[in-house]
Amino acid sequence: MKRLTHWINGAHYESVSTNTAPVYNPATGDVAAEVPFATAEEYATAVASARTAAAMWGQSSMSRRTEVLFTFRHLLNARRDELASIITAEHGKVHADALGEISRGLENVEYACGLGTHLQGAFSSQVSTGVDVHSLRQPVGVVAGITPFNFPVMVPLWMTANAIACGNAFILKPSEKDPSAALFLAELLAEAGLPAGVFTVLQGDAATVGAILEDPAIDAVSFVGSTPIAKSIYERGTKAGKRVQALGGAKNHMLVLPDADLGVAADSAVSAAYGSAGERCMAVSVVVAVGDVADRLIPEIAQRMQTLAIGPGTDPANEMGPLITREHRDRVASYVASATEQGATVVVDGREHSFEGSAANGFFIGVSLIDNVKPGMSCYEDEIFGPVLGVIRVDTYDEAVALINANTFGNGVAIFTRDGGAARRFTNEVTCGMVGVNVPIPVPVASFSFGGWKDSLFGDAHMYGPEGVNFYTRGKVVTTRWPDPATSEVDLGFPKTR
Repeated sequence: MKRLTHWINGAHYESVSTNTAPVYNPATGDVAAEVPFATAEEYATAVASARTAAAMWGQSSMSRRTEVLFTFRHLLNARRDELASIITAEHGKVHADALGEISRGLENVEYACGLGTHLQGAFSSQVSTGVDVHSLRQPVGVVAGITPFNFPVMVPLWMTANAIACGNAFILKPSEKDPSAALFLAELLAEAGLPAGVFTVLQGDAATVGAILEDPAIDAVSFVGSTPIAKSIYERGTKAGKRVQALGGAKNHMLVLPDADLGVAADSAVSAAYGSAGERCMAVSVVVAVGDVADRLIPEIAQRMQTLAIGPGTDPANEMGPLITREHRDRVASYVASATEQGATVVVDGREHSFEGSAANGFFIGVSLIDNVKPGMSCYEDEIFGPVLGVIRVDTYDEAVALINANTFGNGVAIFTRDGGAARRFTNEVTCGMVGVNVPIPVPVASFSFGGWKDSLFGDAHMYGPEGVNFYTRGKVVTTRWPDPATSEVDLGFPKTR
């Protein structure tokens, strides 16, 4: 069986650990590899290498860092198809979806290539007589990234590109469920000329995460995952004196007003709820239908659901692949079952979808649509993280906004309407970090920053973009006064007129 490695000090590092986990092919249920979790000695070796590299890389020129990033961007773009196949093999998402993930990651690399502009300071002359002030930003040192299974390339690139551009060393602890993509990125960065130790891949489990959070040699931690873990990481990391950004879960609502284009709304609901099998923190999981919209919209959604092709991600005809594990598939199915028990109406039951051939043993489930969902039901309160879309019926716009704002999550939200005034009002009134107007998944482009409010974010800094640059750097202000050569009694070697 294939045994994966760490990436330490610029090369593959064979682990001696006997503490391992299986890596599955979710489309077949077969074990494809095993990943070893770092021993204490391997962890120490990785961190020591990163600290040594950080001291050197932080003093490197911007032109040198830019050269590496541009080369990395070229290599990543040239080999994106190969990388997408690695994602599909371990995560299960269809190849086209994997390519889309890589494209969004590339955006962040391209943004980081502009580090000369992003790291510009400010200068004020003559703030007092003979006194000037300027500001600059310097790297924090060694940064760790703890990333989720659902985007094994995009989320690491959200962190890595800016962190390295800013002059830090970066330690990536990828998900143990699909860790191979991280090693592929490491190989490309090395080929691009990144010095050894600046980028590390450390395979690990909860013990490894705990070591990262407690270790004074690591200066900052970035995390994306579920809300309970995000909260714990933020609390433990900040208690240890680290800078921490921890992005948690979501319950993203899509508000549909009576004047919306129902065809567009139905297409958007299907793609946003079931794309990537619903395993994304920006997936739409609740449609909030105002007035009689639900009676007209639900048949449109159900009709489109019937045409979705579900199967192995290696087949280009398929639009949705399996879930990441058998246990997660069963958990998703349990929410559909509880919906009926709690009084909701299951319009389309994904549990009834059958799969044949090798897919019969894979971690597949069909898409589900649930009507008459209400607050308090498990299928509404929890982040399901699967292909399940609920519909809540409300009478008015005000009732809809109150419902959305009462939710503990505040990651993303969308409104579908033709009324610009209603959209503008909604944008101002809703308590979410990212808002879409007739856009179902409002993930910002790389020149803005990604992150939610409330229980979807712990810490002050959003991910990537300008806030990402600020998170991976520390500001310094220098106040300067130089003696005037004409009046100073110190001999500076200037000619003097007697």
